[in-house]
Amino acid sequence: MYVKVRATPGAKKESVEKISDTLFEIKVKERPQKNAANKRIVELVARHFCVSLGKVRIVNGHHHPSKLIYIEE
Repeated sequence: MYVKVRATPGAKKESVEKISDTLFEIKVKERPQKNAANKRIVELVARHFCVSLGKVRIVNGHHHPSKLIYIEE
């Protein structure tokens, strides 16, 4: 399954908000340095969909706030 994510790094409070079936807005505390924000986004997506970390990967948008994430079922 593919989902689109709009990421906001450096937020004061972390949150995962479902906008539609395939679009999420995720806010993380980590800054976008040394891949820290991307790692946290993957963790939050894995927790939200109740899958392991190895089943979630960023396909597109590693250096952009809009990301395409693949979740293996």
